[in-house]
This record gives sequence, C-alpha cells and structure tokens, in this order.
Amino acid sequence: MTASGRRGLAIIGGGKIGEALLSGLVRRGGPDGILVCERSPERAAQLAERYGVGAVDLGEAAVRARVLLLAVKPQDIDVLLSRLSQHVDTGHLVVSVAAGVPTKRIEAALPDGIPVVRVMPNTPALVDEGMSVLSAGAHAGDEHLDEAEALLAAVGRVRRVPEDQQDAVTALSGSGPAYFFYLVEAMVDAGILLGLPRTLAVDLIVQTALGSAVMMRDSGEHPVQLREAVTSPGGTTIAAVRELERHGVRAALIAAIEAAHARSVELGRDKA
Repeated sequence: MTASGRRGLAIIGGGKIGEALLSGLVRRGGPDGILVCERSPERAAQLAERYGVGAVDLGEAAVRARVLLLAVKPQDIDVLLSRLSQHVDTGHLVVSVAAGVPTKRIEAALPDGIPVVRVMPNTPALVDEGMSVLSAGAHAGDEHLDEAEALLAAVGRVRRVPEDQQDAVTALSGSGPAYFFYLVEAMVDAGILLGLPRTLAVDLIVQTALGSAVMMRDSGEHPVQLREAVTSPGGTTIAAVRELERHGVRAALIAAIEAAHARSVELGRDKA
C-alpha cells in the first residue's frame, strides 16, 4: 500500500493510557479505521475483542495507518523506535504520548523529515474528560497539530504549548489525577474514622469533588475566592484549613509536583 492509501490510526501500546485513548475514540466514532499494536498477543486479543478493532503487528500498522500513536512507557520508547524506523516515512504522522520523551529524541531515531507531535494526555480520557497537551516537533506544522488535536478532542480538552513546557505539564496534569485520588483516599479514611460507612464517605467525597471541579471550571472565580466562600469566621472550615497549613500540605503538594517534573526531565534523557 502506498502512502496515499493509508488511512486512520494505529495505537501502538495497549497499556492504561493506550486503552484510555482507544476506548474514548471508539466510543466517539466507532472502531472503523483504528488498529491496535501490542507486543503481548494475549493483551492484543483482549483489546481487539473488547473494542472491535484490528490487532496487527508493527509492520502492518505502518502499512495501513497514516497516524501512528506511540503509547508505550518511556523506558520502552528506544526499542520501539529502532523497530519502527524500518517501517515509517514522511507520509506518516507520529504522535507520542510517552512521558518525558522529547520530539528531537524521536526524530533522531526515525528517518529524516517525519512529522512528530508530542502529547501529554491523562487517564480521565477513559470517561471523555481527559486533558491532552500538544507540542510540535521540528517537522510538524499546524496541519499536523490540527490533526492530532482533532484526534484527542474525542476524549476531552486539548491545549497547545511550546515543548519546553511539557515536563511541567506532565507533572501537573499528566500525573495530576493521582494527586486527586490520593486526596480523596485520605478524605474517605477521615470519614470512616469519624464513624461514617465507607460507601457513604465515598459518595460524599466524590460528588463534592465533582461539584467543586465544575464550579472552578464554570464560575470564572479564583480558587481562593471559592474557598473563602466556604470559610466562615470561627467555623469548621477555617479550623480544618488551619490544620492543613500547620501540617504543610500546600508545601508538600508543590514539592511533589516539582519531583514529578524532575522525573519527567530525567525520563527524557534516559536511554533503554
């Protein structure tokens, strides 16, 4: 098949983020034109059956699909690129969601001139509420960013940034869901400690988190204003906030996100 005969998308890597993107894309537009390439035959068969897509090897993926979405762990990217380099040409668009891996590292491993777009998505793509952030490589133009954006808009919101901001994006929104889950876990434990059944504590916190997120998104108010609206003088909320400050929760969150940023930078330098 010639480059002009290629169509659709191949998702290369069937881990959590690969499946999140696959499931959202299939929900939005159906399985037509989507392929999956996974090194584990058992996992490939599972994804093919679950989503109704074709499971193919790397060579066939490159022959049939124009857009190749690399959804492998950053530790596995160099091995994948060495294999992929035998199958790709400038008729492809390579979209990478490997955390921390810069476009120049991908471009250096592939034939010259191939357009590469780097993306940092996150797992809420599973429920069509993902946050994906795009950056163009040296050979990717606006048309390639438009194509990647249209693809990822199927599973949530999309923003574009210069690539030198991607490690910060990874630390903030790529890893961000884990921070919220960690906070919810602690709040549920507190509810149980105070005598509430676990199911009730979970319902209370999940709905509170959802409603608070919608308020932040839709109200146009700063988080400080929204917090102050809940914080009455001498009340329960200010007592809780005082304890959060006393235990350094704000500083701990900032330090945690800085650590994630440093690891993203480190992953970008690692070689397999």
